[in-house]
Amino acid sequence: MDKLQCMETFVRVAECGSFINAAEQLGITRSLVSTRIKQFEDFVKAPLFHRSTRSVRLSEIGEKYYKECSRLIHQFEHLADEMVQSSDDLQGHLRIYITPAFAINHLGQCLAQFTQQYPCIKLEVIVNETIVDPISAGFDVVFQVFPVKFESMVERKLFNVNRLLCASPDYIAKHGKPQHPDDIYNFEISCYSNFPSKKKVHFLLNEEFHSYSIDTKITSSSTHVLKEYALNGGSYAFLPTMVAYESIIKGELVPVLLDYPLSNYNFRAVFPSNSKNLSKIRVLVDFFAQKFKKIPEWDLDLIQHGYLNKTVLEFH
Repeated sequence: MDKLQCMETFVRVAECGSFINAAEQLGITRSLVSTRIKQFEDFVKAPLFHRSTRSVRLSEIGEKYYKECSRLIHQFEHLADEMVQSSDDLQGHLRIYITPAFAINHLGQCLAQFTQQYPCIKLEVIVNETIVDPISAGFDVVFQVFPVKFESMVERKLFNVNRLLCASPDYIAKHGKPQHPDDIYNFEISCYSNFPSKKKVHFLLNEEFHSYSIDTKITSSSTHVLKEYALNGGSYAFLPTMVAYESIIKGELVPVLLDYPLSNYNFRAVFPSNSKNLSKIRVLVDFFAQKFKKIPEWDLDLIQHGYLNKTVLEFH
């Protein structure tokens, strides 16, 4: 038993209120989180959490240990950060692979701030839609939307990727708008070709996701192509908010079915657990995690304008 790892896992679960969220933050499996918590409970000879199907909360003993464990873990992290900052590891090259949906409009400012803070790290950035294996493709870290398909990878979720069904005002004036997800099969739809399900989408109704078939007008591996197609009156399109939000706020695209949120995805960092550049990778990933919250700025903008529901986003 690694006492420090078990203590860190205990603190993460206590702060997240969830084994799953703690696993995502730590970049490990849920089963390993459960194992570490059980080991720590065996070590202190007491249950640390009350568990139910919906929640995880600290027991009386857990409350007692949490404050001191949290202090120790944060002290250790601070010490580790100081050691990393002063080491020679934070220099050299990182080869990054990233999806265009995020790279266009969002990446440049982030990288400018990162390179100012870490001037000795040089970055090579490849922008592409295809999901790759970082090891065989020779990348230090891959930023992508869909889950990792390769073994021996650490996966860290950074923020939610939400979508809206949109069309131009002219297209809606000519063809009308769906009032319920049942209606969407009667409309021409354009969608991203790399979605796991190309013929079906999932809308939230009564706190459950339901599957609906769609008639695809065109598919594309580029969400920016789909946005331009929709802007020019081509059809309705399922668009990620990080690509479409400015056009929506300007009124160039109109989102529909706002009462029925679409299932979302996650923007994540994927990297080899045994990389020789691990310290540099973690610094970069931590930088992204601090800059972008679970609900990113563009979605907060859409929430403020009434196009997204914050409560629903936090629910799923």
